[in-house]
Amino acid sequence: MTAETPFDPLSRMRIVLVSTQHPGNIGASARAMLTMGLTDLALVKPDRYPHPQARATAAHALSVLERARVVERLQDAVADCGWIVGLSARPRHLGDEPLRPWQAAERAMALAPEAPVAFVFGCERTGLTNEEIDQCHATALIPANPHYSSLNLAQAVQVMAYELRRAAHPESPAVAAKKRHPWYAPPSAEEMEHFYAHLERVLLSTGFLDPGNPRMLMRRLRTFFNRASPDRNELNILRGILTSVEKPKTRRAPPP
Repeated sequence: MTAETPFDPLSRMRIVLVSTQHPGNIGASARAMLTMGLTDLALVKPDRYPHPQARATAAHALSVLERARVVERLQDAVADCGWIVGLSARPRHLGDEPLRPWQAAERAMALAPEAPVAFVFGCERTGLTNEEIDQCHATALIPANPHYSSLNLAQAVQVMAYELRRAAHPESPAVAAKKRHPWYAPPSAEEMEHFYAHLERVLLSTGFLDPGNPRMLMRRLRTFFNRASPDRNELNILRGILTSVEKPKTRRAPPP
């Protein structure tokens, strides 16, 4: 990897769908993958693929479908993988305690530089067979409502893909550009003091604050606004409201 293209562990994560029955689930899984930055999809003996419905449900993730490998056996899909995790909701009496998705994702990130990591999902009706589980190094279980734990295949892929992205990029960049605007910076201590003085003046003028019996009103209001942590823009809005109470404007009613 060059300095211009740093190593992305998500590029080593492979989603393997075994004996998928509904082509729409293949497309929806591809979409779930791409939203989280995964692109490596392997299909083991799908019932109907290629299929127009797979392309329809993939939406703008056709690139994942077009590069997907279709193989006849699970071992062909994972032959080059250093770690293989089977996703299963069924309790099994043999083997270790199943990992939670975030545990599997964290370990996958540690192993990614060495070899690809595969996450294997069984068919919609029966899940992974015991023989397929035997080919996995570990299992993972998505914790769900014990009284109704049935997840759609693409939904299960989405949960696992999200955990993988979270483990790969724990420090996600801020989405809101407004955070970089000075209006949205925290107000200074001096600006807050001016606000509290303004607030107290208005409360005195309206009679809400009794100077002879102030109790702890202003202290409680300080605690409230400290907890709310208004930014500079919000503080200016509050100051504007207070000014409108001090100097109300007469506005013409809108035409009927």
